[in-house]
Amino acid sequence: MKYGIVLTYTVTTRWLALSRAERNAMRTAHIEPVFAAYADRIAARFFDAEAFHTRVTDFAVLETEDLRAYYFLIEELRDSPLISQGYLAFSEIFLGVQDGFQEYERTRSAAAATR
Repeated sequence: MKYGIVLTYTVTTRWLALSRAERNAMRTAHIEPVFAAYADRIAARFFDAEAFHTRVTDFAVLETEDLRAYYFLIEELRDSPLISQGYLAFSEIFLGVQDGFQEYERTRSAAAATR
């Protein structure tokens, strides 16, 4: 099954106080390597949102078939200075199953056929 995950987060004023060069260095040092380590199992796209509402500043859309890899990716991010030193905080996380109803119907049909 393929899972879609919307990971919303907010950058803090501590992040915004960094220069753009410092932010880019943090991204290069602490975000890109984590996502690169899981790139074979997790596809990720990143979006800015602060110009459109005030609930979150950014969100990522992740796709995976490996929830264990997703969980480990989140743990690595939590251990990074990005979160542990207060540069960003996760907000809401939404998880869904791509075409889950179709998988359910296939499984249900297969079970009925074996009865």
